Amino acid sequence: MIDTALQAGLLCYPCKGMTRSRAAFAAILILVAAAAILLAMGRNPMCTCGTIDLWVGERDSARTSQMLADWYSLSHIVHGLLFYAALWLVARRLLPEWRFLIALIIESAWEVTENTPFIIDRYRETTAALGYTGDSVINSLSDILMMAAGFLIARKLPIWASVALLIVLEVVPLFVIRDNLTLNVWNLLASNPAVAAWQARH
Repeated sequence: MIDTALQAGLLCYPCKGMTRSRAAFAAILILVAAAAILLAMGRNPMCTCGTIDLWVGERDSARTSQMLADWYSLSHIVHGLLFYAALWLVARRLLPEWRFLIALIIESAWEVTENTPFIIDRYRETTAALGYTGDSVINSLSDILMMAAGFLIARKLPIWASVALLIVLEVVPLFVIRDNLTLNVWNLLASNPAVAAWQARH
């Protein structure tokens, strides 16, 4: 009976009632809210250098995490791939649009949390981002959009292709800048001196 009710939409409003246009409007509201919160926290809207670059290739540059994209942007695409997989596993009854918005809220919440003094100091103490001072608002919004791109890519790709893409997005920055999402999370939660020494040789 419950399955019948679900199929009829009686017990699962999030399983219906979300058009793409509504989802897009809700996504814009989430982005605006994230930007407003970050600005209220005192984050710089853009790099204090006064320019907006498309790409920063250095890991430890003062402009890293200040421009539109850098090597760490790849980790946010990985976020999207992982969020899609996780939400498909635990909330597959929800329409993809609802799952997308949930992922967007989670990513936005992380961007706000990432730019708190506690997390900024933690990054500086335990990860390869020794000179990290937080993201500019434009970089944070770009990170959220990178996650969105990863989520939408995962929705279109077969599972094997998503897994292959995830591996590439982790392996390439590991060799280029000696850092990736896996090491970032590892060091953030439980810093390893051997890993830190290896990353310092970059």
